[in-house]
Amino acid sequence: MIEFENVTKVYRARGVSKCVLDHQSFVIERGESIGIIGVNGAGKSTLTRMIAGIEYPTSGRITRTMSISWPLGFSGAFQGSLTGADNARFIARIYRRPINDILDYVNSFARLGHYFDAPIKTYSSGMLARLAFAVSLAVRFDCYLIDEVTAVGDHSFRIQCREALLERREYGTLIMVSHDPHMLREYCDKGAVLQNGRLTFYDTIDEAIEASAELYR
Repeated sequence: MIEFENVTKVYRARGVSKCVLDHQSFVIERGESIGIIGVNGAGKSTLTRMIAGIEYPTSGRITRTMSISWPLGFSGAFQGSLTGADNARFIARIYRRPINDILDYVNSFARLGHYFDAPIKTYSSGMLARLAFAVSLAVRFDCYLIDEVTAVGDHSFRIQCREALLERREYGTLIMVSHDPHMLREYCDKGAVLQNGRLTFYDTIDEAIEASAELYR
């Protein structure tokens, strides 16, 4: 369970305040798959970082009773001078997972060949994206965050990613941020729209997509 209790999040910069959440309370239960919709700048990425515990609310309380991933495909924490394998080892140690199991999974999933043992600063953008996606999926979490993930790799790799996400949805919680109605419908059952500091939940993802249509006109 993830519970927000009367949470407010305000940014202040150069004398201007931006309210991302305004005294919002809600609960995300284990096993739910929720799509979060909102225009650019509404605060969707900030919301996912708060869910993950990377950012803190200005006021209110957030309670988590399940493990939560970083946003899938995020590569910002990689060390460029280390190899792909060394970065995967580092993640395995942080989350206290069997190192060889993590290495085998990432190497098989990312399909990097001999580049797995090369510094990631030598990777192409596509190779880095494949590594990031594989490392994100190598650790089993109760809840997966997906923030504007885009398709990477060739057709067979995209199919592999899709199957992995659907499999994790079956046993875990999935929270997806996207502007793409097709992707939201494929992975999410419920939806929520973030606008003007309020997060409004809908029983179905189609209701949320329909309610958000006005935001993009």
